[in-house]
Amino acid sequence: MRLKNFAKALILTILTSPVFAASPSSDHSDSDHNKELHTEHHGEERAETAADRSEFIQHHLQDAHNFVVWDAMHWVIPMPVILIDDGLHMFSSARFGHHEHDTVESKGKHYKKHEGIVYRSDSSGKLIKTDGHHVKPLDLSITKNVMMIIITGLLMLLLFRSLGKSYAKNGGISKGVGRFMEPIVLYIRDEIAIPNIGEKKYRKYLPFLLTIFFFIWFLNLFGLTPLGVNVTGNIAVTAALAVLVFLLTNLTGTKDYWKHIFDPLGDAMPWIAKFWLYLILWPIEILGIFIKPFSLLIRLYANMLAGHTVLMSLIALMYVSATWSWLGDPLALILSFAISLIELLVALLQAYIFTMLAALYFGFASEEHEHHEEAHSH
Repeated sequence: MRLKNFAKALILTILTSPVFAASPSSDHSDSDHNKELHTEHHGEERAETAADRSEFIQHHLQDAHNFVVWDAMHWVIPMPVILIDDGLHMFSSARFGHHEHDTVESKGKHYKKHEGIVYRSDSSGKLIKTDGHHVKPLDLSITKNVMMIIITGLLMLLLFRSLGKSYAKNGGISKGVGRFMEPIVLYIRDEIAIPNIGEKKYRKYLPFLLTIFFFIWFLNLFGLTPLGVNVTGNIAVTAALAVLVFLLTNLTGTKDYWKHIFDPLGDAMPWIAKFWLYLILWPIEILGIFIKPFSLLIRLYANMLAGHTVLMSLIALMYVSATWSWLGDPLALILSFAISLIELLVALLQAYIFTMLAALYFGFASEEHEHHEEAHSH
């Protein structure tokens, strides 16, 4: 593996992973109702509490304009807000304040964050509508998920740069952290790239396969930390990764690859006879080109989102269980711990599956049919 090719693939992956989806704001107004209603409307209060927990789970799963390090201590890192709206607008997300009615003025325009999305508003905080729709500027902000993508990219560059240096200094023998990374690199090369792509062309795709594997794996692991990041559970990220696979597959496809799509029957039948079959086969083959990357993005997104949802729900169960059983807390703790262990396996497994399927698609794209030579030999 060439370090330069790996770095190029990493930079391409990072730059084409847009995370512009914002999350519902975690800020709540101070208008919680009087606790005197607790005894009269106990059922209603419990329903409100359950709704709050559900909102907290949704907030954890979605993106945000700030980075919450420790919610209980109010340790929040504001992120830069970058808007394109008749010009460039840049300011800190801390200027939005803690309430939904807070607005930010920038170059004569006012902006308000409503349910995590930035809209244009007037000075009083009322959202501006045009043609019946709220005016929403193009949001290119460095959100929580984008920051984790950048951190992951820098971490990968650091690790593999040290691995490359250890190879150069020690005659092709890795040392330090490289001893942990090297077996995984060799496994991806020998068990994923070569069997699915072939000895002749696997080198062309190997840097991307290594990048995509470690990129997804590291992001999945970060999602299991208390930092509250769920990058691979954001469909914008998985869609960007799937688009990369789609482009590489089809832009590097050989003549035989495209012939298999548009002329799958080959010379087995005359054109007049197979034309009517192709009226059915062509739409299926063309649809298959788009279904493959779509399955990649949905599989990764759905699995990671489901895992986080289940884990957060079990943690929330600890608070609910105190009202009905003393067994609830230990049971929820045991189940949360078990799911966390499973999620560690899922984090690695999803990275492996995405890489394996990508290598399989690259193998289809680089295939060279040998049945013609076999036919001549017979």
